[in-house]
Amino acid sequence: EVQLQASGGGLVQAGGSLRLSCVASGLRVDDYALGWYRQAPGKEREGVGCISSSDGSTVYADSVKGRFTISRDNGKNTVFLQMNSLKPEDTAVYYCAAGGGCSGSVIYWGKGTQVTVSS
Repeated sequence: EVQLQASGGGLVQAGGSLRLSCVASGLRVDDYALGWYRQAPGKEREGVGCISSSDGSTVYADSVKGRFTISRDNGKNTVFLQMNSLKPEDTAVYYCAAGGGCSGSVIYWGKGTQVTVSS
């Protein structure tokens, strides 16, 4: 059974930082593209960024580019989302997901973690 468990969310002031973790079981994080998504209240889920399985290259949404960084620890089978310079509009439930490629469909979704940024 594949499980993706996101953690590390919380309440932080604007300008602060958080690091989210996504621990995978039932799959190897270097065999899949691992993406981060978020959904704010009343809004559709949107992609935040992704790290490819092939070469570890990353892509980001324009709204987070330069502030968020995705990395991967194959030994811990974990993907991270480092979020810096957080803004109130970053408030959302964050999910990690695994798929065949960063531009492809998601195969597995994980449970989310809440991030709240206060102004």
